[in-house]
Amino acid sequence: MTSSALRPDTGPVLRDFGGGPFGIYIHVPFCATRCGYCDFNTYTAGELGTSASPQSWMDALRGELRTAAEVFGALPGPQPDVSTVFVGGGTPSLLGGDGLAEVLDAVRANFTLAADAETTTESNPESTSPRFFERIREAGFTRVSLGMQSAAEHVLRVLDRTHTPGRAVAAAREAKAAGFDHVNLDLIYGTPGETDADLDASLDAVLAAGVDHVSAYSLIVEDGTAMARKVRRGELPAPDDDILAARYERIDARLATAGLSWYEVSNWAADDSARCHHNLGYWDGGDWLGAGPGAHSHLGGVRWWNVKHPARYADHVAEGGLPVAGWEALTAEERYTERVMLVVRLRSGLPLGDLDPAGRGAADRIVADGLARVDRDRIVLTARGRLLADAVVRELLT
Repeated sequence: MTSSALRPDTGPVLRDFGGGPFGIYIHVPFCATRCGYCDFNTYTAGELGTSASPQSWMDALRGELRTAAEVFGALPGPQPDVSTVFVGGGTPSLLGGDGLAEVLDAVRANFTLAADAETTTESNPESTSPRFFERIREAGFTRVSLGMQSAAEHVLRVLDRTHTPGRAVAAAREAKAAGFDHVNLDLIYGTPGETDADLDASLDAVLAAGVDHVSAYSLIVEDGTAMARKVRRGELPAPDDDILAARYERIDARLATAGLSWYEVSNWAADDSARCHHNLGYWDGGDWLGAGPGAHSHLGGVRWWNVKHPARYADHVAEGGLPVAGWEALTAEERYTERVMLVVRLRSGLPLGDLDPAGRGAADRIVADGLARVDRDRIVLTARGRLLADAVVRELLT
């Protein structure tokens, strides 16, 4: 599909923005090495060869943002200011401070950022430095998310992570010294070979870093990854659900004691300002433009996604269109399903009024089973319910 299919006069009609927050996600597809558990749309230099480079990606990104601004500008009604920008990957920090400054400049050249816009970049600790953080702070970034995963060296080896165990904490401190009030550290728990002591050491390190946000995700062995092949061959055991549940409870207890409260099943923050408002836009049904290879977008119930390979992505943009691989107009039933799936994971809870009669009946059963409680006409997961969030969603949608 070309950009014409997203214009108001052809294809699915983009009538207007949904009235909620509007964010922009930028996908940087480059990585120095490929982590064994990762199934994201990423490429190493060896995999790309001469077919694409950071410079060709940057040139294409500028073109995509320019065309997208034209498409959105043709819609009826006012275009909202951009409330959040999130640069993810891949490894955005491989672009360096100047490269990330170019990315944010390209967004500003085509869209209006709100005065209080949250602007986040992900970073691998090994490709950062004090000067890197100073440069991106000067450029206007307000938030940094660092991939730590674990403080245990043997766990990092199983994950094929390249950074040394202490580097993530050092990077977090460097970001804070550069003026970042909001710094996140990512953890992965349940890696084969990880012990309770390893997890405790990781939590000790996170808390010592003094960050105001932590994301913690259970290890998922995705089909097609190097880790999946090792599990299939019996070289690694599959993650154990009981161990994952116990580790989650351990994480939640430690972070809560330290003053970090959960606001989404896998995310904890020191206060409202520390929350990732870009991700909250996804979870709460907002609109966003996804730019870059493989990025997804959503506007007013229409979703589209870009071609994945950086070279093909650049070719599509060079032809004057948006690099769209496909699209779908969500039905009312699909939008209902997605809202239940996402909003029930939030601490703010899912309004009972958003549920259909079958869903309200299921909510009564879930509350009776101790998986949720009702707070101000919202269904809110209990601690046990968070462990069984997927089962809660299935029950609500039955």
